[in-house]
Amino acid sequence: MPKANPQRSCLACRETRDKGSLLRLVLAPDGAVVPDLQQKLPGRGAYTCMKGSCLKQAAQKRQFGRGFKTEVAAVDPEGLARQVVEKLEERIASYLSLANKAGKIVSGSDQAMEKLKKGGAGIMFLATDISADIGEKFRGVARLHGVPCVSLFTKERLGALLGKELRSVLVVTESGFVGSIELEMEKYRNFFEEERE
Repeated sequence: MPKANPQRSCLACRETRDKGSLLRLVLAPDGAVVPDLQQKLPGRGAYTCMKGSCLKQAAQKRQFGRGFKTEVAAVDPEGLARQVVEKLEERIASYLSLANKAGKIVSGSDQAMEKLKKGGAGIMFLATDISADIGEKFRGVARLHGVPCVSLFTKERLGALLGKELRSVLVVTESGFVGSIELEMEKYRNFFEEERE
């Protein structure tokens, strides 16, 4: 019989879910509440849904003390949410760097467009500061070929991840990296859509 996934409940909405789908937080030695996205940091964990609204609610209602079973100083909800977003972005960036090292990234407008049209493109990243016209052109071709499109980092950041100058667009070719990046992007969207409401 398969082993059931461990369950935990969200400090804010009280819903019980698989531990792996929740956001784990731990207490640092200095008493600060720290997001643990990979669920590997030592110590007792407290959990919220992977949603900005649940995280902020837990902080505003001072629920972390209950989760950690100890006195916890007041937590800045906005600051904590920002830390989570930054850590999610770091994880996505690290997958892009790894994919680049493995030769699974095509970058530069002409090469990326060619990859989209010829097939074998897994996911496309557009710089957040790309011109609207160029962005729409790439999105249209990606939609036509069923390639998911992400707009997340600036041209400078995309270039830096590849060890190059500015990059407006990059394509991760079909590989194991695509699934990992999509999983992280789903977490990011879930968390961030709540943030934007």
